[in-house]
Amino acid sequence: MEQRTNNNGTRMKLKLIDLKGFKAIDGHSGQKIPLGDVTILLGANGSGKSNVVSFFKMLNSLTTGVLQNYVGKQGVSQLLFYGSKVTDSIFFTLHFSSDDITDTYEVKLTYGLPDRLFISGEKVTCQKNGKEKPQENYLESGGAESGLGKDESNTSKVVYNLLSGIRAFHFHDTSDTAPIKDRRYVDDAKYLRHDAGNLAAFLKMLKELDEYKRYYDRIVRHIQRVMPQFGDFSLDTLPGNEKYVRLNWVDTYGSEYLFGPDQISDGSLRFMALTTLLLQPPELLPKFIVLDEPELGLHPAAIAELAGMIHTVAQKTQILVATQSTRFVDEFSPDDLVIVDRDETNRCSVFKKLDAEQLHDWLKSYSLSELWEKNVLGGQP
Repeated sequence: MEQRTNNNGTRMKLKLIDLKGFKAIDGHSGQKIPLGDVTILLGANGSGKSNVVSFFKMLNSLTTGVLQNYVGKQGVSQLLFYGSKVTDSIFFTLHFSSDDITDTYEVKLTYGLPDRLFISGEKVTCQKNGKEKPQENYLESGGAESGLGKDESNTSKVVYNLLSGIRAFHFHDTSDTAPIKDRRYVDDAKYLRHDAGNLAAFLKMLKELDEYKRYYDRIVRHIQRVMPQFGDFSLDTLPGNEKYVRLNWVDTYGSEYLFGPDQISDGSLRFMALTTLLLQPPELLPKFIVLDEPELGLHPAAIAELAGMIHTVAQKTQILVATQSTRFVDEFSPDDLVIVDRDETNRCSVFKKLDAEQLHDWLKSYSLSELWEKNVLGGQP
């Protein structure tokens, strides 16, 4: 996916979210959420980490023209801070920047009958270094869906392209009826879906295309590091139906026995999906990856491998992870962490970027996870 770059080749990145009125984030002062190449949201259950993941899903609905479907499924009362009687609008500003350009995207979503959210304000700006005033472009408001994708201004096109590259992934469903375990249409391989339901088809595409085969081989090697008995995927189309493929695999013992996706642990299955997502060809990567507690069900060795892949992929794209895993946190630096707390007085979520310099003396004696458990960092119940 093409990314906007400046004259020096630096890609545009999402640096800050200014958010008000969304779920556990209050509608008055709101919260500023800083973002880097890697952003680890660390906090206890109920602190508000998953609300940020939900926000990115709402952004996706805006760019795909299905905001009202998203609102209908979630319910307006679930999206507005303490419901429509307390909060009537969601307001957010996204700040994208490179070395010489800053673009912003501002949106106001306002409650209206019958139980819907309408676009009551939408604006994009472009601020170039050396220019006194930004170029502002107000989009037509009052509609049920965003007008960003239809606007002809260059800044709108750039912002729309950046937003379209944001993807939230959730690989928790490994039940007997999970899409990842079912057969899949072989042509469903343009990109990896949010639930990895098309993992078999996507891997088959990587394996069979010459330009992607080395990425497929790398994925297999990383899976073998965590699951030594894993030999390779068997991605032949199903007997009697060449339009479908299933996530079958063989072991390393030379047996002709074919294993199915139901003959593997939930953690191993999730790790297969995560490895494929993070080690896919760079040109297929989303511009921004969002993961909610990807460490669930993983062995400590797999968590370390996952963190290593995140560091690698962050050289090509941005990644945000919501977690409460002490083992996972120790694989990152203080600069990567944003602590999420619950402010019980104001009944809202609070986001705080860690200051590595302030923690310098502490880190001589303790790990990040130990400091978190001691409540030095915050983010505890």
